[in-house]
Amino acid sequence: MTNLGLKQEILQTLSDLIEQIPDVRFGHLIANLAVIAKGPTPEAVWDMEDDELLEAVKSHIEDFERRHAEVG
Repeated sequence: MTNLGLKQEILQTLSDLIEQIPDVRFGHLIANLAVIAKGPTPEAVWDMEDDELLEAVKSHIEDFERRHAEVG
């Protein structure tokens, strides 16, 4: 996948996530995704690669869907 293609996939997947959790502020969401991708370190948001961000977004969506399936 090209760098542009990866960024487009990240944006689309982020859009899907935002639809599920619209009340979360965008900056807070990015910070949380950095922790998912790199761990709870101060530099996580700076060190996160695009492919790690995409995997973090997908993981967050799967976790959200799993938790809501268990409740419903």
